[in-house]
Amino acid sequence: MAPVSTLLNETSTFAEPAASPLLLLGQGRDLASERGVECTGALPAASDPDLVERARAARAALGERAFVLGHHYQRDEVIDFADVTGDSFKLAQRAAARPEAEFVIFCGVHFMAESADILTSDAQQVVLPDMAAGCSMADMAEIGQVEEAWAVLEDAGIAGDTVPVTYMNSTAAIKAFTGRHGGTVCTSSNAQVALRWAFDKVGGVDGTGKVLFMPDQHLGRNTAVLQLGLDLDDCVVFDPRRPGGGLTAAELRDARMILWRGHCSVHGRFSERNVSDVRAKVPGVNVLVHPECKHEVVTAADMVGSTEYIIKALDAAEPGSSWAIGTELNLVRRVARAHPDKQVHYLDSTVCFCSTMNRIDLPHLVWTMESLVEGRVVNRIVVDADDAHWARVALDQMLALPGL
Repeated sequence: MAPVSTLLNETSTFAEPAASPLLLLGQGRDLASERGVECTGALPAASDPDLVERARAARAALGERAFVLGHHYQRDEVIDFADVTGDSFKLAQRAAARPEAEFVIFCGVHFMAESADILTSDAQQVVLPDMAAGCSMADMAEIGQVEEAWAVLEDAGIAGDTVPVTYMNSTAAIKAFTGRHGGTVCTSSNAQVALRWAFDKVGGVDGTGKVLFMPDQHLGRNTAVLQLGLDLDDCVVFDPRRPGGGLTAAELRDARMILWRGHCSVHGRFSERNVSDVRAKVPGVNVLVHPECKHEVVTAADMVGSTEYIIKALDAAEPGSSWAIGTELNLVRRVARAHPDKQVHYLDSTVCFCSTMNRIDLPHLVWTMESLVEGRVVNRIVVDADDAHWARVALDQMLALPGL
């Protein structure tokens, strides 16, 4: 890892966290969860001194034929070549707004590229530089498991009073399931609006209807309790690995929020102890965390919001103010660099990269772009036509929600 001084403005107060045992910076493999890690053809060496120039040359050769999207959690070396940066849904929307781009190179993870394929035209081809760039949260809800869970709700007699809502961080198959069953998709920014819409379909927040929220239990719980006024006792966790989700029919009937047992491997690492430790270390610090964090972390924080919210909050913050941010480290580094007049701290004491997001590095991006220049389309993401139709139904319902 490069020294901090090479990563941040020399006047920055950002302190680099210690390394952790996670799969960092795309190193190593977890064959039990990844879709595959090999590239066809020769992957450039990360040590190639001409790598940046090769990237520039390939990008120039592609011109307007290609549109490069970079998620906020990507490495700086990749963001440097992105035409636009943002969160997953914003990027998919931007791709759809560029129909002249023959190739959409999505520097993010698999479910994001799927969303881009759903929203773009048939004439556009969506490419993911590394097929191993998955999402552990999205993979925690498989379509077979969700269909079995729905059957459990039917057996309990509550499926007719339940509206599925899936987080954007889910596979196309789960989005399609949601569309088929009259539900919607949500982002971390509009989860409150989406849940209120879903409850209104089955009698309102004060009624007896239910929401099946997938796949992140923490976003669902935090939104329902802190923004809609439900109680923690109104929430149950459906574990797809246990018979009946580990719940009795009575527990399901009494619940208002049926939360899928899923979580983000990055945001799930932050703890209430992290919050108390940084408050002791930095008097007057503002603790700002992502809503995918655990409920006790969110309630201990000062502010909660999406990646876009975090960026805007720091943009608006007073010079000299102190902040501890609980989200992916690449984003926190970038925010710290952009605000050398503020003290920016990482909430955890150890590195917390999204290991699969970080699999997309400059060698993979160069390999992808050079392949396209040579006329070879690699790692194309294509969503099944029926799934794409019903996922689009769910996404369109989200777009119709007020205030988006």
